[in-house]
This record gives sequence, C-alpha cells and structure tokens, in this order.
Amino acid sequence: MAMDDLLVCHLGRVEYREATALQEHLRAQVQSGAQEDLVLLLEHPPVYTLGRRTEPKRDLPMGEAWYLSQGIDVVPTDRGGRLTYHGPGQLVGYPIMRVTDVVAYVRTLERAMIAALAHEGLEAFTREGKDFTGVWVGERKIASIGVHVQRGVTTHGFAVNVDNDLQPFEWVVPCGLQEVQMTSICRETGTGDHFDGFRARMTDALCAALERRAKPVTPDQLDLVPSKAT
Repeated sequence: MAMDDLLVCHLGRVEYREATALQEHLRAQVQSGAQEDLVLLLEHPPVYTLGRRTEPKRDLPMGEAWYLSQGIDVVPTDRGGRLTYHGPGQLVGYPIMRVTDVVAYVRTLERAMIAALAHEGLEAFTREGKDFTGVWVGERKIASIGVHVQRGVTTHGFAVNVDNDLQPFEWVVPCGLQEVQMTSICRETGTGDHFDGFRARMTDALCAALERRAKPVTPDQLDLVPSKAT
C-alpha cells in the first residue's frame, strides 16, 4: 500500500508570531482541502512561549520586563502545556496535518524524537504523567511537545534542544516543572554542530512514525510570504 506524502519545508529562522500566523494560514488551507498535510522545520529567535496552562507569576519568576531586557521575547500561545523556551540551535517542528486521535498523535511525535535521538547515540525515553510529556535523557528533558487541534487539524508541535544555549531555561520554570534540568544533544554528546544532520534524521524519523513519505518543498511552493521565512 502506497504511503501518503508529508510535505517538508525548511524555513530557517522565523520570529515566533510570524510562524504562528503562517501556521494559522496553512491550517485553514489544510482544513479546506486546498493544502496537503505538511511539517514546517525552523528555528526561532529567543522567546518564551506561554501555553494554556502557564501560571505567569510562578513560571516567569523574574517578571516579564526582566526577560525582555535580556533580549528574550514573551508570547502567549494557544498550544497545550505550559512555558517553554525557543532559541537558535533548537529544532522546532510544526506539523500541520489532519489527526483523529490527539493522544496517539502526541505519542507518535515522542516516538519519532526518540528514534532520531538514537541516531545521535542518545538513549531517550518518555515518562508517565501529563506534566512529563516530551522526551528525556536520564533525569534531563531534551525535547518538548505542545499541540493545538482545531477542526481536526494540528498546529504547534515539538522542539528538540540540539545546539542551543540552555541558560534561558534556568531563568524560568520550564514546562511547569520546578526542579527540571534541561539538556541538549550538544551537552549530552560533548560536541557541537549537530543541527543540520539532526534535522535530516528528525525528518526521516517523523515520516516513518507517521507512516508518510517525505516530500521536500520550498516556501515559494507553499506560497508563503518571503519576509516570513529567512
């Protein structure tokens, strides 16, 4: 039986609000049937994103103005989960696709990240409980998931710490977990410059987990506004 395509688009570094607008535009197209299922792979400039369960006074203990003074944006979002950090060197994936079982979909994203991390020599796993959604290496969290589903189509998705600075995680309560220690492929392996190779491995692992065939596309082919992708 032939597998359906999953369009894969590399966007480079995109400001968080712009990426959200792109997702909403593409979600409407997928919902209408005008657009095939796809995944956007990108990085963000430094930003804390606040999921629906975020408690700002608890999760941003320094106060929003302090974080802005450090050059880190703070943006509320409609995805599930709590606060997380995105920054250069972290691989962010936004699948925009039809799903019927949200829990199964989240488990599929977790399996894909675990498989991709195995190719980096890391033994990653999941943990039980809603607060522990994501992927872990030992007692350290290496990847996060937060999704939103509207009329059967997903936005938001996953973030894997690859070569990014981990310091901003230490200034907040990431994922609502007071004592959590975040890690990255760079920290765990002791070497840097993993991003491009891991992006390719993550693409392969995601398509395998979703039982889809990767079909690379450019931003132009998706009719995305050029200023949104750099």
